[in-house]
Amino acid sequence: MTTTVTADAGIVELMGVADADVDIEWLKQALRNAMMLELATIPPYSCGLWSIMDPKRDAVVHETIRDIIFDEMTHFGLVGNMLTAIGGEPVLTDPAVLPEYPGGLPGGVRPGLEVRLSGLTRSALDMYSAIEEPEQPLAKMDTSPSIGAFYRKVKQGFAAVKPKLSTDRQIDQRLSKHGSGKGIFPMKNLTEVQSALEVIMEQGEGTTTSPDQPTVKGDLAHYYAFRQLYHGRALEQDSSGKWGYTGEVIPMPAVYAAAEVPAGGWSHDQMNNPTGRPVSALLDAFNDSFSDMLSQLEFAWRTEDPAPRKTMVDAAIGHMSEMRKWGRLIVQIPLPDGSGWHYCPEFLLSRIDVPGARLAD
Repeated sequence: MTTTVTADAGIVELMGVADADVDIEWLKQALRNAMMLELATIPPYSCGLWSIMDPKRDAVVHETIRDIIFDEMTHFGLVGNMLTAIGGEPVLTDPAVLPEYPGGLPGGVRPGLEVRLSGLTRSALDMYSAIEEPEQPLAKMDTSPSIGAFYRKVKQGFAAVKPKLSTDRQIDQRLSKHGSGKGIFPMKNLTEVQSALEVIMEQGEGTTTSPDQPTVKGDLAHYYAFRQLYHGRALEQDSSGKWGYTGEVIPMPAVYAAAEVPAGGWSHDQMNNPTGRPVSALLDAFNDSFSDMLSQLEFAWRTEDPAPRKTMVDAAIGHMSEMRKWGRLIVQIPLPDGSGWHYCPEFLLSRIDVPGARLAD
């Protein structure tokens, strides 16, 4: 007997479905959750990145976090392609499904973990690595459920259901200038889907025997890269084969002290409400760019015409650049409460631009 998956089923509920009951609707709902899960990681990592005062001076830390963000963007895009390939439509502009900060990871993954938006601190790095933590880290043993466990069930689901795939609405966006393994490409068959899922899992948590990513030899999976930054020392293996953070010192960079964003944004902070202050325009510009980026991507995945899809994807990338520009300015502005902390981007949905409507005019 097939188990019915509710339209709003989270990852915990999906994980509870017996393997024999996984069907095409289960896969669609799992991939919608996976998209939100990947999207949820990008804002906290980006806030940490933008708070670094001198990216050139602290290039090791800056490039580590930057590369991870591009990995997450790639994962987000690949999962979106998988969803459209099996007949689903990504939903990116509904406030009800978007991640909230502070808050838990989408779908109930890592219960008890609160994801926050702030500048880079050791506490933030600890949170980043908790997001990415494998079921059995090489340098620490833990048995709590992981993102990787969810992706393994998705991988098994594709193998069992064997859905027909269409490339009609998939995005093709190569990111080779940001390193190998960071391209969003159409998947024509199940072998390509399975390979992409394997890369997503191993880029995040490594393998059971190695902390390295599978696509770039010597590049650590996200969990171990973040733990290196947290401990301030490189991960290395001793003569007995044991892994530990005992290698070269990795200094913590000088950062702008971007404070944690309160629930609902800075307007909910009576002391630091940005209304009427110059920072308000920057926060609004950032949120508009974030909203427009999501809108362009959502409608790119909804059109079967490759020309406007490419235009929408290019526009989304432009909005990402705007977000980086506004974000770096926001973290430099002190809060008016005199605490010494600074503002931090909010990643709030401010408006929905509907490119599909313009195409129909």
